[in-house]
Amino acid sequence: MKASKSSVRRAVDQPDQKIRFYLFLGQDEGQSRALAARLLEALGATKLALSAGELKANPALLVDEAAALSLFGERRLIWIEPAGNDLAEAVEVLLAAGSVESPVVAIAGALTKASPLLKLAEASPDALAFTAYLPEGDEAARIVSDLGKRVGLTIVPPVAERIAESCGNDQAVIARELEKFALFAGASPNVPKKLEHETIDAVGADSNESDLQRLADMALLGEVSELADAVAKVAAGSSEAIPAIRSLQRRLLLLAAARSRIERGERLDAVMTSFGKTLFWKDKPLVEKMLRRWSAEDLATMATRAGALERNLIFTQMPERDGLGEELLAIARKARSAR
Repeated sequence: MKASKSSVRRAVDQPDQKIRFYLFLGQDEGQSRALAARLLEALGATKLALSAGELKANPALLVDEAAALSLFGERRLIWIEPAGNDLAEAVEVLLAAGSVESPVVAIAGALTKASPLLKLAEASPDALAFTAYLPEGDEAARIVSDLGKRVGLTIVPPVAERIAESCGNDQAVIARELEKFALFAGASPNVPKKLEHETIDAVGADSNESDLQRLADMALLGEVSELADAVAKVAAGSSEAIPAIRSLQRRLLLLAAARSRIERGERLDAVMTSFGKTLFWKDKPLVEKMLRRWSAEDLATMATRAGALERNLIFTQMPERDGLGEELLAIARKARSAR
């Protein structure tokens, strides 16, 4: 069955024993992951991770694990991430089983309405599906404030809005930033502190924004040698990769909207004029060069890759400088060949 925004929190905080499969999908994977974590806590369960790859190879494995009794009698939640349509056969077997001991949660990105996995979850009374969209405006600021309370930070709306915008409204990234701010400020749930703009200026993801934007721009302009030297200066193990990727994503967002207008028939000079004062004057010639070089399709592909890289850096042990450098240099080489 399909859950709404108002019902999904109750569904994970007060789990229905008949629900054996939870599918959390959509652009906001941070929200999906947070809902799964709340479900795990509400069940008082331990997490058993299975990969979509092994379930594709052996669809019966999922129901076998879900039906098995744990060694010491504790509850388990079977956790599959990332999930996709390859999981559909295994879930079909799970939903057809007579009974199971452990529920299953799957975290997927964007799935189409025609997705067989989504159709299974929405059609079954023993499953629950919820699509998480990226929050915007007041809702995004409210989420920042709520997450801040968990780590002992009191956050007023203007500060919350700044954090939400700098993190692209991604809850996983927001939570990571807030943990850093709380540590810097010496805050905790027992010793709450007010988060000020000064703290964000000192340690926030956008504190070195101009230099990091330059990395993104060198990649998009095809400046391979200059970019290689700049990436080499990023300290190994530093925390600059995530904000550098965000700078790239912001530039791609601006370029994608402008390039789409051009491909619909607008003149480049008219599009550039429409930026007005919203684009810094020093950036205008750079942006114009990028718009001449990249197609809307290329920009969309880069945005998808940048988002995937950010998630990999956050949730895996990938070396940040290496991951950042490989992606930016790949973009730069592509830009150079497109001259």
